Amino acid sequence: MTTPPADHLNADDFLLPGGGASITALPKVSLHDHLDGGLRPATILELAAEIGLEVPASSPAALQEWFNESCDSGDLVAYLKTFDLTIAVMQTPENLARVAREFVQDLGADGVVYGEIRWAPEQHLTTGLSLDEVVEAVQAGLDAGVDDVRAAGHSIRVGQLISAMRHLDRGLEIAQLAVRHRDRGVVGFDIAGPEDGFSPERMRDAFDYLAREYLPRTVHAGEAAGLASIESALFDGRAMRLGHGVRIAEDIQTEREDDESTFVTLGPIAQWVKDREIALETSPSSNLQTGAIAQWGDELIDHPFDLLYQLGFNVTVNTDNRLMSNTTLSRELFLLAETFGYDLADLEVFQLNAAAASFLALEDREDLAAQISEGFGRA
Repeated sequence: MTTPPADHLNADDFLLPGGGASITALPKVSLHDHLDGGLRPATILELAAEIGLEVPASSPAALQEWFNESCDSGDLVAYLKTFDLTIAVMQTPENLARVAREFVQDLGADGVVYGEIRWAPEQHLTTGLSLDEVVEAVQAGLDAGVDDVRAAGHSIRVGQLISAMRHLDRGLEIAQLAVRHRDRGVVGFDIAGPEDGFSPERMRDAFDYLAREYLPRTVHAGEAAGLASIESALFDGRAMRLGHGVRIAEDIQTEREDDESTFVTLGPIAQWVKDREIALETSPSSNLQTGAIAQWGDELIDHPFDLLYQLGFNVTVNTDNRLMSNTTLSRELFLLAETFGYDLADLEVFQLNAAAASFLALEDREDLAAQISEGFGRA
């Protein structure tokens, strides 16, 4: 399997291919970014040393390489195993706050002006903290990070997406937690973890509760499992967005009649997702690593992203886990532009799609879209 090269990651800037605008400087929206997948390697080493936790490498560069190799397996379950290390150092209020603060700092450095940060509080209780205490600790860190970014002269806003682990059967409890904190930093709900075999239908009571409470939902679906998972996310989970969702392409049939004509037929699920403008939270590098697009190939050119975009689906671009994929949002956009020939106008569409699909209030979404258009207009 081949993943996109990380040569550009350590550069000071990502430029639009062909010597164009700075992608890093453009205002961007991040909708699918996991807190426990965005730690700095140096921070992991420091926090692990404090608690006596054995780590597989002794330097930040070597640890990053370990994550690269461990995650490049083509299997979501193997990919998820690497989170055992990051979660282990996120079990105290101080560590949770630090990780969250640095997370926002790194978003700001990458030009992100709005980010929804998802994580699963139930995975951070081993030292005796309550669910509410861990949410409060993360929010304190996020607030500090926002202050840091703004003090540096940049604009940023963030919100928490509270995830329930789909295999641990605490969905309703975590949904209630999210609602309790909806006015204190939480903007929505998600379910994460092993997708295949753990349908959103298992948490129908949680989704019923969230619908009654009018809290927005996004659901991981169409990554490790196919159309049945997406269908359950839409109808059992009432998903307003699909986490990854790339396997919606399984419901699209293409037939080339001659060298110039290709006919496309959408199945009922794909048609519904397109017509309802349900956002797809695609994460190109991650989708390669986990094998989400394996049936189409193992190179970025094989990713159905461009097909979905050309057909008018509401595509957004995300990182999923910056540490595991050794990436940033600017790098993901660079890779797509390099692979599919996208220009500045295309990248703006992806950001406006994300702004419209965010879980902000309508007026705030409109302001965010205006901020994006202004920033792209100056590029």
